[in-house]
Amino acid sequence: MSQNPATGSVVVSDWHRCKDGKEYFNKILHRKKRKIFGLLESPVMPPHVAVDTVHYKIFLTGKSGVGKTALAARLTGRNIPNVHYETTGVETTVVFWPVKLRDSGRVLFLRLQLWDCGENALRRFDHLLPSCKEQVDAVLFLFSFTDRTSFDDLPNQISKWTEESAGRLVKLVVGTKFDLFMHCDVAQRDVRDFQETWRLPVLRVGGEVSNGLDDVSPLLNCLAEQLWHHDCVTAGSVGLQQETVTLL
Repeated sequence: MSQNPATGSVVVSDWHRCKDGKEYFNKILHRKKRKIFGLLESPVMPPHVAVDTVHYKIFLTGKSGVGKTALAARLTGRNIPNVHYETTGVETTVVFWPVKLRDSGRVLFLRLQLWDCGENALRRFDHLLPSCKEQVDAVLFLFSFTDRTSFDDLPNQISKWTEESAGRLVKLVVGTKFDLFMHCDVAQRDVRDFQETWRLPVLRVGGEVSNGLDDVSPLLNCLAEQLWHHDCVTAGSVGLQQETVTLL
């Protein structure tokens, strides 16, 4: 696996705030709130606007209660559940995210299909995990800043996927409930040590959600950079010559 790209080196990280990005981001908003897209829906751009859509499958994994369902809801613009419940099977949601490639200025629409499966369901039904792993492009390893055991379990989870994927997957770590300082069980020093050992990006999300895009842009842009960089390296594109990657 190649070295992770530096933040902002692949896509324009603040493009959702730029004037030339407004036309694209308006297609994922409705009355200043996120549009909810079904599995067969997609943003519709004017005929004169050339934009390619790249499809990715993302699997969310982590201990029960860390916030997998809440993270999927946050990223797709849905309401975050007020009460925790165990996901009974597999839940899939779709998020569209436009990005502008820094080197070429090319615009892409990322179609991210998020797969969330309950921990108990994975134990009970042997066929669920293989279905989640089939043609998966990235794995988000979740832990909660309020649950030390979920953080301590990360190496075990990552090792399993590293052995199976052999570098074929993008891997990101997401720490949830970062804003609950009074209940924090994971110190920043522990996170830094983890990053130095595993060489994986660690992103942080809290519980508060606004109607804008600032809440989700850091995570979605980071995921976009990792996925596109990985595709370019896989295609043998030295120097991130994006045009050589085959679009789905």
